[in-house]
Amino acid sequence: MKIGNIDFGHRPVFLAPMEDVTDIGFRMLCKRYGAAMVYTEFVSAEALVRSVKSTLSKLTISEEERPVGIQIYGRDTQSMVEAAKIVEQAHPDLIDLNFGCPVKKVAGKGAGAGMLQNIPLLLEITREVVKAVKLPVTVKTRLGWDSNNLVITDLAERLQDCGISALTIHGRTRAQMYTGDADWTLIGEVKNNPRIHIPIIGNGDITSADDVQRAFERYGVDAVMIGRATFGRPWIFGEITGKAAALSVSDKIDILKEQLRINVERIDEYRGILHTRRHLAATPIFKGIPDFRQTRIAMLRAETVDELTAILEEIRQRLTAEG
Repeated sequence: MKIGNIDFGHRPVFLAPMEDVTDIGFRMLCKRYGAAMVYTEFVSAEALVRSVKSTLSKLTISEEERPVGIQIYGRDTQSMVEAAKIVEQAHPDLIDLNFGCPVKKVAGKGAGAGMLQNIPLLLEITREVVKAVKLPVTVKTRLGWDSNNLVITDLAERLQDCGISALTIHGRTRAQMYTGDADWTLIGEVKNNPRIHIPIIGNGDITSADDVQRAFERYGVDAVMIGRATFGRPWIFGEITGKAAALSVSDKIDILKEQLRINVERIDEYRGILHTRRHLAATPIFKGIPDFRQTRIAMLRAETVDELTAILEEIRQRLTAEG
């Protein structure tokens, strides 16, 4: 499967762009364990144009994580075009347009999935960004605004006509947010439309190798993208693709400690720990540990690397002793 000149090979699995999740440390670990493509946290076009320092910092990428995409979101053509030009100077491998984020602070203001209520503007933005940059431009979106407005089959063709190089579809509407089950039938319809010739990437409820196999074999997608199932689990790509050796719980704790170290070195101790907490809270390796509540609270309240590392070592010893 190819996007532009990037060849991802057969049945690639991508890391989804997620705010406060896909920072550079996490992306590098996901890449190490088999992610064929990673994306930055999504970036506000307006903030980029205003040169907001915290937003500009999200454009930092490493050669080790390539191929990497930078995703932008916004609600007007001029700022999205200007933001795309700024992003191009950071030299990612592609630029992705976010027309799928459902959260109120984004979609409620007309950006992200909010664009699904203004298809003419969505298409105008896409068309103008494609014309403004030399990098491949891709789009990530949803099935529609709600169950009464499932627009994706028609929208996919119109986006293709705008010149995008690939389309990622999350199998939910904006109204669903992240509830219910992702509906892959419409993703399959888009992929099997004979008029569609760009790669179609499926997203939604991918948590296991069986899910990935079903996505490829039943729905025929060109690639699969994983989002929330990666929290605290960058090794999921190795488990799903079989490209990494089986890891022990001790190995996985070492990976989480490395993620903490990368984040602290990249920013500072306080914010590095904050960036890592979401993953520590969500990682599946601590689930099912008896009487773990107080340890979890202590882990998520730790304010220094030494304190947090000591707690992780205590958990390691406990899990090793238990078997």
